[in-house]
Amino acid sequence: MNAQPNSPASHLPRTAAVIPAAGRGVRLGPGAPKALRALAGTPMLVHAVRAMARSRAVSLVVVVAPPDGAAEVRTLLDDHALPETTDVVVVPGGETRQESVGLGLAALPDDVGVVLVHDAARPLVPVDTVDAVAAAVRSGAPAVVPALPLADTVKQVEPAAAGEPEPVVGTPERARLRAVQTPQGFDRAVLVEAHEKIHCEGDGATDDAGMVERLGVPVVVVPGHEEAFKVTRPLDLVLAEAVLARRRATDGFT
Repeated sequence: MNAQPNSPASHLPRTAAVIPAAGRGVRLGPGAPKALRALAGTPMLVHAVRAMARSRAVSLVVVVAPPDGAAEVRTLLDDHALPETTDVVVVPGGETRQESVGLGLAALPDDVGVVLVHDAARPLVPVDTVDAVAAAVRSGAPAVVPALPLADTVKQVEPAAAGEPEPVVGTPERARLRAVQTPQGFDRAVLVEAHEKIHCEGDGATDDAGMVERLGVPVVVVPGHEEAFKVTRPLDLVLAEAVLARRRATDGFT
């Protein structure tokens, strides 16, 4: 439930979530954009919007659609039940993720001071994780990422041609490494500055926290969740379906 006008919480800056969903998702194969692929009969994007909207901290979700698909995405969202306490806005995106996030930031009203950036391909992030990221930013951290310790040893290699053996050049200390998830949370002014000053080549920035780091601004980590994994390959869809089936069986999750 949103804060009432005279409540202490109403004086806090609003928190909004930006979901860039303009990518094609080629690793899931041909067909609809990844964000629009069905998961248990519902597009992943709808699951991701619901995940953000379930957080009491989030009062606005901005979905950044494919440049020519904003009307289609708006219709899709209107066809699915979403929490009524959270406003959902759809805007057209750009050619890269960085451009799309920038367009999502430009669509935010002036009273938004905390921004969560969430991957549409992480449809099952628990609300507790969303709340923890938002709370850390509201407590003063300029940038926050949820992350998990690595289960596997990581090797640094010298890249080689496809199919060729790659020489190992180092083994980072696993205890100091984390696998980063989303939503990533930011003080709005910090994230806007990063998008204005940091320009990434190729597909642009895939990690907004990395852009903030390049400004010299500290980024902190809060615990992530194993169910906030990214759906990028067909096997991930199978796992996501299993997670949803368990949630529905145990707590009526929809």
